[in-house]
Amino acid sequence: MSVAITLGTLIGALSGFYGGWLDIALMGLTDLCLALPRLPFLLLVIFLFRDAIKAIAGPELGIFVLIVLMIGGLNWMSVARLVRASFLTVRELEFVTAARALGASPSRLIWIHILPNVISPVLVAATLSVSTAIVTESTLSFFGLGFPPDVLTWGRMLYEAQNFLEFAPLKTNSFKGLWTRGESSCSRSPSERV
Repeated sequence: MSVAITLGTLIGALSGFYGGWLDIALMGLTDLCLALPRLPFLLLVIFLFRDAIKAIAGPELGIFVLIVLMIGGLNWMSVARLVRASFLTVRELEFVTAARALGASPSRLIWIHILPNVISPVLVAATLSVSTAIVTESTLSFFGLGFPPDVLTWGRMLYEAQNFLEFAPLKTNSFKGLWTRGESSCSRSPSERV
């Protein structure tokens, strides 16, 4: 999720601080990415580039990097919108105006004065994105496009247990599916406390 948080914070900060045509362009890009159907796009990219990445970086590392970058690259839009909205509010406050009057550069205003005051929505978005990443990776592994078979994930366990569905349906799939759901729900609970 560090990919999604970093990319979303950067795009949202630039969009919210500078405004104007840059804001229109970056939020247009965000809207375009939000309009893409995530799961079919993710399945397509992983199916097309899986073998090429395996040849370059090896089977374990290549698939891991591809999945992490794609899941992170498809989850940055909500973070960018939250950061932009917070930047639009905070950039008009008195302490930012005072820092600007004292001659602070735009990068100093963004990184030192505004971003620390905007970090709480980013942390909430990060904890909510973890559960999305867990479910997305489980979906990919269930379809056989996730991590290699020797890496144990919830989706891989569900994929391998589907052969035993008619013999022991409660022992194989129900508990693994419930644990996946429970894990994603537990990753959301810290954001509810913030």
